[in-house]
Amino acid sequence: MVIEERRVQGRKDPKTGKVSKPTVRYDVRYRGPDGKEHCKTFHAKKEAEKYEREQRTALDKGAWIDPRDASEKFGEYVDRWLADRHDLRPRTVELYESLLKLHIKPRFGGLPLGKVASSSALVRSWNAELAREYPTTAAKAYRLFHQLCSTAVADGVIGRNPCTVKGAGQEHSPERPTATVAEVSALASAMPPDLRLTVVLAAYCQLRRGEVLGLERHDFDLLHGEVTISRSVNRVRGGLSIGPPKTDAGERILKIPEFWLPEVGEHLASRVGPSNDAPFFTGPEGGRLSQLTLNHAFQAARQTIGRPELRFHDCRHSGLTWSAATGATTAEIMRRAGHKSAAAAMRYQHATSDRDAVLAAALSEMAQAAPVITISEGSRDIRGMEAKHSASSSPLSAPDQG
Repeated sequence: MVIEERRVQGRKDPKTGKVSKPTVRYDVRYRGPDGKEHCKTFHAKKEAEKYEREQRTALDKGAWIDPRDASEKFGEYVDRWLADRHDLRPRTVELYESLLKLHIKPRFGGLPLGKVASSSALVRSWNAELAREYPTTAAKAYRLFHQLCSTAVADGVIGRNPCTVKGAGQEHSPERPTATVAEVSALASAMPPDLRLTVVLAAYCQLRRGEVLGLERHDFDLLHGEVTISRSVNRVRGGLSIGPPKTDAGERILKIPEFWLPEVGEHLASRVGPSNDAPFFTGPEGGRLSQLTLNHAFQAARQTIGRPELRFHDCRHSGLTWSAATGATTAEIMRRAGHKSAAAAMRYQHATSDRDAVLAAALSEMAQAAPVITISEGSRDIRGMEAKHSASSSPLSAPDQG
């Protein structure tokens, strides 16, 4: 690797005929791991020396990046990355396209990959600016951006990931409201009769909306009181997407609370077509129930019971919270909810006011039944044992330290 000093002759101005002074250029020449010679020219010697040191270090560490790869525009690389991701579900592709179009490409799409790799400060300011106005969207966009840059590092087109903002990819959504058992029953009663079980299954079987919409006749086993979750229906650009549940863990077989089995059986008998793949819930004109129709019905029902802030997903949230209050373990909640990570399941193991009252009552009973230790003149008297000294007037008193 060498730095060559090169004198460049002055140029003649066609208008004035004057010739500019000669200038000096500095060419950094080196041979890369690919066996090809590479050259980059600088106006200042210090810049050439800095570049030479960087390339030498990268070569020594095996982290050298071909400058031609690093010069590709980030937006072009992202388009190729997304086109190659055949493993992504339609809803995920739709989300990624939206985040890229609205939040990532406008800031980074026109930059060369090499420039993006050295732009930690730019990434930090971009994330801070977005998080101030849209904190949840900022976390999603940052996670996607980090994933893109990690892939670019693995592909060898950049040497480092510029996403170094600690905690930027973590979402801090406000706690969603929960409904009581009585409120869920009221919600179900306020729904149209043929949609009553949408609320029941979301709350008592903890199903996602897409899983509720995806249910079919053959998913129900009344003999064993079970429902199989194997598909999810979601609205995407251009229509409906029918596919597997949100996560791999989403494919599961759940017990239906025995209390609701007769109503499930009645619904199958009177409201579901005879074929095995007949939708369990149908729309006004037949066919599978749509998300829009369900939303309209649920919005009217929540107004009826005086809980306008509830969303359909809060039925599932409430059911999982009830499960946690019964003492269900994290693993049990994960299986019931179809969660892939323990972190997601643990969100539901927070205290509820009803459960807190139960715990307080239990602690009170423990206190009443426990032996009392009395302290007098430095000696201890435990209930059930003969006292060596007279007990103090209070159950627990300490000697005067004065």
